[in-house]
Amino acid sequence: MTRPFSSTSEPGLFAPMFSTPDAAAGTGRGAWVQAMLDFEAALARAQARAGLVPESAAAQIARHCRAEEFDLESLAQRAVSSATPVIGLVADLGELVPADARPYVHNGATSQDVLDTAAMLVARRTLRGVLADLRSAAGHCARLAGEHRGTVMIGRSLLQQALPTTFGRRCAAWLTALSESTEQLERVFTTRLAVQLGGPAGTLDSLGGRGVEVLGHLAAELELAEPVLPWHTDRTRIAELAGALGTVAGGLGKIALDVELHAQTEIGELTEGSSGGSSAMPHKQNPAGSVLISAAAHRVPGLVSSLLAAMPQAHERAAGAWQSEWEPLSELLRLVAAAAAGTDRLLANLRVHPEGMASNVDLTGGLVLAAAASSALLGSMGRGAAQQLVKELCERVVERGTSLRAELIADERVREVLSEQEIIRATEPGDNLGSAGAFIDRALALHEAGGNSP
Repeated sequence: MTRPFSSTSEPGLFAPMFSTPDAAAGTGRGAWVQAMLDFEAALARAQARAGLVPESAAAQIARHCRAEEFDLESLAQRAVSSATPVIGLVADLGELVPADARPYVHNGATSQDVLDTAAMLVARRTLRGVLADLRSAAGHCARLAGEHRGTVMIGRSLLQQALPTTFGRRCAAWLTALSESTEQLERVFTTRLAVQLGGPAGTLDSLGGRGVEVLGHLAAELELAEPVLPWHTDRTRIAELAGALGTVAGGLGKIALDVELHAQTEIGELTEGSSGGSSAMPHKQNPAGSVLISAAAHRVPGLVSSLLAAMPQAHERAAGAWQSEWEPLSELLRLVAAAAAGTDRLLANLRVHPEGMASNVDLTGGLVLAAAASSALLGSMGRGAAQQLVKELCERVVERGTSLRAELIADERVREVLSEQEIIRATEPGDNLGSAGAFIDRALALHEAGGNSP
């Protein structure tokens, strides 16, 4: 028997940190039940269009396909005995509809048809918000890349100072990775979320020769892709969705990690617009937003792995592997939604400190431009001699606490072949950025065109 809508469950203590309100609602108990009921209503309408179900019966079934009419806690508890909530749902729906419509409830379908299609609907509804946040975050990356195309900062490799670059170049890299991973997720969203309808063994035997027709009508009703055939144990679509979400999360985690590193007290190049506090140290400004994005991104690969591990499924219907997908998929959607929304907020309010970046570029006294100085000497001295001379001068910089520019200017061997102006040019960070500006332009042009990278 059904009772009024009720639920004894509460959101976990940590849930708000690892989801968004929309994603939590869109992947929660009520959302899954409503998605299953949407399938049942659409199935009845599709069969009515094919002439297999009376229009009046389809209307009666659809009228009661509302989660508010079902006891969600009861459905959840009864699912334990059958390893699926669908059996209880169908039984309760049958009790709600008039007797003349009852024979047409769930006609020709199996439990997996309901749950797989519900998974596609839950994913699609959640992904709308995720994709909107990703596009907004990409817009912020583009803005920062343009604003800071000339903001010189030190590039780092293996966590050590390498060569000068610009913060705009860094943001262009964020933009490109974000755009490419979003493009992949959009492809899954638009082409790979498909309806499921195969009946008990994937043949739709109870619909006679009308199964394919009903499948087409069902896909149209739910605005999902129509598969070539039922995909009960072909989990490619779930795997592609998981992979696309995992790729997005990795890109978002990269942005968060960069901000965390640049926000270190000793670095001081970036800060979050609204930093978190500390329970023990009032002076701290923790990069709380980045921390939560990083935490979400760290959890995602395990969930992707779980969904990929479930791909090998036996015969026409799986025992255990299919059932293992539901919770990891829901959690994966929530985590990526949280990371996407968090990244959008992070970038919208990010505070950039050019003076800190400039200070760090000068930290080594110009040693990071040793390669540029060697290049300036190559034409006159040859590679070996030029590199040996600059190495010697670098050692002097360390010993005397001076700068590479000062040592170059003071060295007679250098002054024989380079003017002071040429030395200054070779040791000016802003004059040794290679194609950084061109790369920024390429990334921005692609973003503005809404195009895809090669």
